[in-house]
Amino acid sequence: MRIVIAVVALLLAALPAAAAQRTATFSVPDMTCPLCPITVATAIRHLDGIVSVSTDVSTKTATVVFDDGKTSTAAIADASANAGYAAALVNEQ
Repeated sequence: MRIVIAVVALLLAALPAAAAQRTATFSVPDMTCPLCPITVATAIRHLDGIVSVSTDVSTKTATVVFDDGKTSTAAIADASANAGYAAALVNEQ
């Protein structure tokens, strides 16, 4: 029985740390028309680990809730940039 407990403890210790849900806000200054936020949100939603995306053309921002075990703020900014809209991280929680 002690061997089983030791093996389970070792396996649990080897597991990666639990991923957390995070929220990040990006400045997307090139969003200028009503279709721009849709393009940005669609590009970001294609990433694995995205929970939600909210874009606002009036404030030129995108707020993204994501699983930090599956994606990163850099990947989110890259997805927006690859769609033609450079994004800069403003705030992360």
